[in-house]
Amino acid sequence: MFRKLIGLELKSFMRSASLGKDLAMKIFIWLFGLYMIGSMLLLGIGLYFILEKAFPDQAPIYFVNQFIVIWFIIELVMRYMMQKIPMLNIKPFLIQNIKRDTIVDFLLLKSVFSFFNFLTPVIVIPFVVSNFIKSDFTSLELIGWTINILSLVLVANFLNILLQKKIIDNNKLLIPFIGAITILVGLQYFDIFYTTKFVGNILNYMLHHPYLCIIPLLLVVGLYIVCKKVITSNFYLDAYLKTDALSFNDNDFSWISKFGEVAPFMQLDLKLIWRNKRPKTAVYTALMFSLYGLIFYTNDMYSNSPMLAFVGIFMTGMFMINFGQFIPAWDSSYYPMMMTQNIPLKLYLKSKATLMYFSIIVMTILTTFYAYFGYHILILNLACAVYNIGINVPLILRIGANNKKRIDLDKSQFMNYQGTGIAQWLIMIPVMVFPILIWSLLNYIFNFLTASLALAGVGIIGFALKSYFFNLIEMAYKKNKYLSIQGFKQQNA
Repeated sequence: MFRKLIGLELKSFMRSASLGKDLAMKIFIWLFGLYMIGSMLLLGIGLYFILEKAFPDQAPIYFVNQFIVIWFIIELVMRYMMQKIPMLNIKPFLIQNIKRDTIVDFLLLKSVFSFFNFLTPVIVIPFVVSNFIKSDFTSLELIGWTINILSLVLVANFLNILLQKKIIDNNKLLIPFIGAITILVGLQYFDIFYTTKFVGNILNYMLHHPYLCIIPLLLVVGLYIVCKKVITSNFYLDAYLKTDALSFNDNDFSWISKFGEVAPFMQLDLKLIWRNKRPKTAVYTALMFSLYGLIFYTNDMYSNSPMLAFVGIFMTGMFMINFGQFIPAWDSSYYPMMMTQNIPLKLYLKSKATLMYFSIIVMTILTTFYAYFGYHILILNLACAVYNIGINVPLILRIGANNKKRIDLDKSQFMNYQGTGIAQWLIMIPVMVFPILIWSLLNYIFNFLTASLALAGVGIIGFALKSYFFNLIEMAYKKNKYLSIQGFKQQNA
């Protein structure tokens, strides 16, 4: 049965609308994955010797044990942000003579072969080999330690699945998770309780008693059973029927009529944001990250750093990034119907751009209080806002032409990565990297003011070429129109 399920997965992949994405993007993703594995391998090979030289009075493996808890939290956060729950369109299987346990086991075992589960072993195995050659630890101790660490990888894998499934259903469950991490960090920071040393001492003890590796293995089995129970509890056809009554506060947004011919589309977008969880969460996230500058502007280390340009682009363009990268997937429920109407595609795109322009202006106004840290900060933020308007808005719209994954608007954005893949994260690289490179290079050659004015100048040039860009973007959307329609019809795309 597993062989049949694997075969169906391969057919689903080959027939999926996402297979038709640009070949260059697929090659880039694979190269990025190989680069990550190669980097981890080099780190694993050199880790023992780096730690031995930096901390000659302490065995490298003891030092690693001390910071395993930090690695675990970082890995869990990375998985939370980028690793999707293993999916399978189960409805057709529920009316077949296939045991639910078989399908759930297949899903969970599928998650074991995730890319994220290969990164840590690539570091750990060379590090263990170096310890075997250079240190006095026995092979049994090192084998037990390896089992401990690799078991923690699987713990993070299944814990991520459990957290995502639970928190998608109830966002409030995210609060104790973040609170626990905050408390542990606070206790460490104020020298009350050293979590790193506590966990390190436990792992050191387990290193010298290798039979204790059975404990993390049992933890993996326990989490597997819990995950299986949680997923199985929703393996019923009626679990997918919506019974909650929908209610919302109506608002006609009549003041939008001042925006001219794009006003009707903007009104629809604002109603979509107002009435649905996920786009509304994008607004809350943008407002929350308007305080992001407090982390950098209060630290003298970043007084003339490229991070200033990153913060400026990020704060003034947070809604643009959150909302724009999912255009036109926000309209996936009725996109096929909309494409049959006499609606000019360029007008549809201009309405999306106008909404993002408006958000950038609002976010720029909200962040003007950073002038308290110096008018140079205000000048850079204004320059970043102009760059976002002129370059990043059309760039994000162009990227959206390749979107073929539908979005459920009723789900919150937190822990919800429907319609999101690794590619969705990678495409943000040009949005952030290009302006940082431009500003950093000119700041190094000339000065802060010249770099900021040049960045704004690039944005002004981009805005002047808006008509030319929109013609290219319109052509891209028309080219991918039917692929997008096909993709939005796939419930689990």
